[in-house]
Amino acid sequence: MGTEERSRCLIFTYGTLKRGFPNHGLIEDLMPTGDAIFLGSYQTVERYPLVCGPFRVPFLINLRGHGDRVWGELYAVTGKGLERMDELEGTNRGHYERLPVEIVQADEAAHGNEKKVAEVVRAEAYYAHRSYGEELWRRNGERGFCRYSEEEACGDIVHEQITNGFLILVLLPTKNLDFFLGSLVANFSADESMSGNSWIESS
Repeated sequence: MGTEERSRCLIFTYGTLKRGFPNHGLIEDLMPTGDAIFLGSYQTVERYPLVCGPFRVPFLINLRGHGDRVWGELYAVTGKGLERMDELEGTNRGHYERLPVEIVQADEAAHGNEKKVAEVVRAEAYYAHRSYGEELWRRNGERGFCRYSEEEACGDIVHEQITNGFLILVLLPTKNLDFFLGSLVANFSADESMSGNSWIESS
């Protein structure tokens, strides 16, 4: 096994980076050069909250034991691929943070919900940043879902907001994620300030 193969990082994607969603184009750009390789569909070993924020953007929240076991896709990416993903997810701007997650490959049986699982794989995923993740879970009534699907992506909020920049924010995240998440945090901060109980951590 070469140095490049050993240095690949396993990334578990659960939202808009998955096939069929707007940000998957980034992964498609990396595949021809071998900087991203699809490894299959996987599910988290532990339960985690998966919720949608404003504009139906999905967030995995690092609160183990809450929510559901989350479905997603696993990719092996090189350093170049990881750099592109980190930039998209705004890891150096406090949007998401890349942290470990344990997952298993699961194939649904022909009948029922029985699953055939493989050994545990240690990967990384992009979680909502700790500065707002827990609050986002609370504001969703501590209710989430196990799979980010078209149904979640096209909920009522999308239909209300689609003329106010939804497509721009999702299809051009590299340029607009600062604005979107900055607005998200600012809205939370303003609401909490009015109640005299701000949850936003100072940087």
